[in-house]
Amino acid sequence: MDLSTAAWRKSSRSSNNGGNCVEVARLGDTVAIRDSKDPEGPKLLLTPHALVSLTRHIKNA
Repeated sequence: MDLSTAAWRKSSRSSNNGGNCVEVARLGDTVAIRDSKDPEGPKLLLTPHALVSLTRHIKNA
């Protein structure tokens, strides 16, 4: 998937955690996730439903 035009955004709370941030970009029916410290590094591509499931799992861990 071409991510060159992705509009990446970071949480407004990202400055509170010492730079350990992820950024997300919505691309149609896909959500891309990347490490804000390594924007050229690997990206994770998920459906919106899978992102909600992942977020729930992380919060409950």
